[in-house]
Amino acid sequence: MKISPSLMCMDLLNFKEQIEFIDQHADYFHIDIMDGHFVPNLTLSPFFVQQVKRVAKKPLDCHLMVTNPQDYIDPLAKAGADYITLHPETLSGQAFRLIEKIESLGMKVGLILNPESPIEMIKYYIHRVDKITVMTVDPGFAGQSFIPEMLDKIKQLKEYREENNLNYEIEIDGSCNPKTYKQLIKAGADVFIVGTSGLFNNAPELGDAWTIMEQQIDAARNEVLHG
Repeated sequence: MKISPSLMCMDLLNFKEQIEFIDQHADYFHIDIMDGHFVPNLTLSPFFVQQVKRVAKKPLDCHLMVTNPQDYIDPLAKAGADYITLHPETLSGQAFRLIEKIESLGMKVGLILNPESPIEMIKYYIHRVDKITVMTVDPGFAGQSFIPEMLDKIKQLKEYREENNLNYEIEIDGSCNPKTYKQLIKAGADVFIVGTSGLFNNAPELGDAWTIMEQQIDAARNEVLHG
């Protein structure tokens, strides 16, 4: 499993220390950018991305929970983002234009499917993206309950990828923790976005919390492999 810690859940009082640790251990940094309009919350920003980039070498994945994603692409490219991940609901007739712009600026493209959003919504440009994120909670806030109906969506995405010889990663955002790891791995998840319940609340020290998370994921994977 690849791991992408959600930085909205980190301890900002230990910013540099935690970014350096995550950079040595994770596969991605997950950075939620919310505008208070598309979702009822305000979180991180292009300025925050710029500060992470000063320390981090691993890819920065910016999840745009915003009504007007086109306003964020240039600032995020300048800040050092590596992935721009978009909600199809916000594309408003400009999906191909925005995908081409993101690629032209040297970044990779992700799409996010909200719990109520069907795969069919993105079928005309699914082949253009590097990553598809399945929201297993309603977007906007950390610590919400897992929506089990999303397991079927993950399976469908895996089957569609195999049938059409595509290469996108299947990433899970929301309630990735010991209660869900086994189900998610079995369904076909490639990347876990881990927040409070999966990582940061495991222990006071991030190193200890990371070790606990790895042990929990390994145990879940072994259960899937060996029944």
